[in-house]
Amino acid sequence: MTETILANARLVLPTEVILGSVLIEDGVIRAIDPGPSSHPAAIDCDGDYVIPGVVDVHTDNLERQVQPRLNARWPSRSAMLAHDAQCAAAGVTTVLDALCLGELSIDKSRMQTFQDGVADLDALADTGLLKSEHFLHLRCEMPAIDVMSLVDPVADNPRVRMISLMDHSPGVGQYGDLDAFRRQRRREGLSDALIEERIKLLADQRATWRDANRAALLARAAGIDVPLASHDDRTEAEIAQNHADGIRIAEFPVSMEAAVAAHAHGMTVIAGAPNIVRGGSHSGNVSAADLVRAGAVDAFASDYVPASLVEAAFISAADTGITLPQAIGMLSDAPARMARLQDRGRIETGLRADLVRVRVHEGLPVIRAVWRAGERVA
Repeated sequence: MTETILANARLVLPTEVILGSVLIEDGVIRAIDPGPSSHPAAIDCDGDYVIPGVVDVHTDNLERQVQPRLNARWPSRSAMLAHDAQCAAAGVTTVLDALCLGELSIDKSRMQTFQDGVADLDALADTGLLKSEHFLHLRCEMPAIDVMSLVDPVADNPRVRMISLMDHSPGVGQYGDLDAFRRQRRREGLSDALIEERIKLLADQRATWRDANRAALLARAAGIDVPLASHDDRTEAEIAQNHADGIRIAEFPVSMEAAVAAHAHGMTVIAGAPNIVRGGSHSGNVSAADLVRAGAVDAFASDYVPASLVEAAFISAADTGITLPQAIGMLSDAPARMARLQDRGRIETGLRADLVRVRVHEGLPVIRAVWRAGERVA
């Protein structure tokens, strides 16, 4: 039997923060004791916070490791290990790698990232080399011509824990403001003529493929009983349609209207942690802090910066009127339930000992140590 004691820690429990200690035996939380401890074998946390391991249900961070610079593609296995190390260092003990299936841009390299990512996880998951536990989140681009041919071979992979239905066509969702879309493309170096050509091409492609692919994706997902998420919802009508189609998660709604409507329909809402840390959306959409203040957020996801998650929780507890246990629950308990992982997400006896030691230095939370199933991984 292996035993670890974390003592003299501010334990962030589901509804309160207490000074106490946690006993870990064979990877499981066996006891939570209030008060200081002088056990000679204990790790003295010196008053640092101990929070549950973070469960990130949507991160694109692997893409940043695969392509650290334009036209500089990194070997996929090395990229996966670097991504894994970054997640663990950020306190993320459970990762849903959000891999894009179907591409609407000129660059087709995301499809290689998807195929290599699945292969690398299959090869590495059972080796003990990964610091965090990894699952798959299939990001399905509905207007993409090839999306179903990409989904079919991987949909039954037991690592699939979520499927999101996306539409990144100009004029809808995240890109609902066409003028903003044009400005972004100009910053990327595209000429006005090419931008207008792309807008028309993608609009035509959406008109041809989006509805048929949506129906096919819904049917395929129903056959494997995996949680379904919508993506970048903007209107109440979109939310109503998603709910009618059995979608129960609204991921990154881009308007207050959509987030509030999702809650009214009993859906759970994911907001981007980088939006909190940066003080607003990078694409000019609704502020995630405003959604938290409105009670319209259930969980945070890192989107593209794993390190944003713990920081977003502490910022939210300081600035949005929610408690620290509520904010930490948005990183751990709520996303774990969303991904149907019932053995983690809270500091509670009988659950897996995924734990993160955090010290707040001049207002900034700093990750000092990370344990997954009782084993120190960072």
